[in-house]
Amino acid sequence: MKTKAGATAASATPAIVATPWALGQAWLALVFKPLLTILIIVFALGRGAGDALAVRRLVIVGLVLLLVPVCTAAYLGPALLAVGSLGFRNLLGVDAPAAPSAAEFAVAAITLATMVGLSIWSRGAARLFCALIGMVVGYAAAAAAGLLSAQDLAKWQATPVLSFPTVATHGWAWETTLALPFLIAALGSVIRGIGDITIAQKINDRQWVRPQFGSISGGVMANGLTNLLGGILGAHPVSTSTSSVGLSAATGVTSRRVGYAIGAIFIVLAFFPKAGAVFLIMPHSVIGAATIFTAAIIFVGGMQILAARLFDQRRTFVVGLSFIVGISVDIYPAFFHGLPPQLAPIFASSLVLGTVTAVLLNLVMRIGVRRSGKMSVDPQRVDVAAIADFMARQGAVWGARRDAIERAGFNIAQAVETIADACAPTGRIEVEAGFDEFNLDVRVSYDGLALQLPTARPSDDDIMQAEDGVRRLAGFILRRNADRVSVSTSGARTTLLFHFDH
Repeated sequence: MKTKAGATAASATPAIVATPWALGQAWLALVFKPLLTILIIVFALGRGAGDALAVRRLVIVGLVLLLVPVCTAAYLGPALLAVGSLGFRNLLGVDAPAAPSAAEFAVAAITLATMVGLSIWSRGAARLFCALIGMVVGYAAAAAAGLLSAQDLAKWQATPVLSFPTVATHGWAWETTLALPFLIAALGSVIRGIGDITIAQKINDRQWVRPQFGSISGGVMANGLTNLLGGILGAHPVSTSTSSVGLSAATGVTSRRVGYAIGAIFIVLAFFPKAGAVFLIMPHSVIGAATIFTAAIIFVGGMQILAARLFDQRRTFVVGLSFIVGISVDIYPAFFHGLPPQLAPIFASSLVLGTVTAVLLNLVMRIGVRRSGKMSVDPQRVDVAAIADFMARQGAVWGARRDAIERAGFNIAQAVETIADACAPTGRIEVEAGFDEFNLDVRVSYDGLALQLPTARPSDDDIMQAEDGVRRLAGFILRRNADRVSVSTSGARTTLLFHFDH
């Protein structure tokens, strides 16, 4: 069932988006009130402040989607681990008392192979529940291999079947030093939400070419409202579930009804802790396989969005440096342990560090970048290759979509050639292209006969016999290739405007 884009990202799983370091078990009491302020920050970013920070740039969104698999899971500690790295940490037994056994590697391989195989080669319910089936198979393999310890089973048996949630009573307190960490946390949550919802839109729409910021803004504010309610109840912050988005990509299920059903299931599970405890005793090898499965999908989604854009040296360094700086947190975590507490939230997460770096670099790299470009063409010597190079350079500077730049370049070349051949231009033909992320506008102006842009194709007889038949055919083709067109004249001066949605 196909539904409105972005529905998949509606599901949210508990995740600590920011954790004040060295606060111990009393941290909720200190951050209760700052947690409520996340809503205000998220609302502001969701409604327009993001434009000023350039977080709505698709280049940054693509970068975030590349970083998300490297940084999604968050927990108390010196660093926030990522989906991909967390998967391998569980798989390789990093920081575990003992190295993983051959049986654990075998269980992980069986789990991952089941998920991937069902996602690719199965249909219907098997593909729909590929991740769940894979985890069940992993559990079974782990049990057969003796990887489910008696201690784990004892914990599960000791968990009550029925329990009613209670409202936390940590009290209200304000800690000024937490203002900056929570601002960073809110920004990271917004960026992650933008990335998750963008991927959800792309999954849900085969014709997707650009993010729909209406649903993104709504999703970000919904996340903020959820954090507000969670703060009132004394619960942990929440964020969008990147793994759920990856699972939707693997199964092809993006129905809004599924999100509602999952929400209802979560509510029911809150009263039955024994059911939730099943996941708490999940073997590390199964966890590793499942997280690697979802991380691979989201990573490729980010690559696809980046690949659709043109890059110049500026954007190459924005993406390249930000990615390298971001993953340095996971590669050399010990290096960042001695930083001041105020800076710890920035350098504790590869997602946040990479995003902040991308935002700052993008602001710096935009210095000197013009939102429009001009070129002049001699009608006696029309160089189509030069026109294509002009648009390619401008597209790279702007970071525009490749297909939009190619369409605009085609229209410019065809318009200039037609003007040169059939409009008797006097003087040079002026071309100006402007871009603002959502719109690509091209103006072609010249002195000469007006080039018509008819809505209907001229007949074959008109093309062959009428004096302006060729001009009208060219104008019709140009109209069809652009999203909107217009022609204006002032004396002998004619201006063609071609608009391309971006």
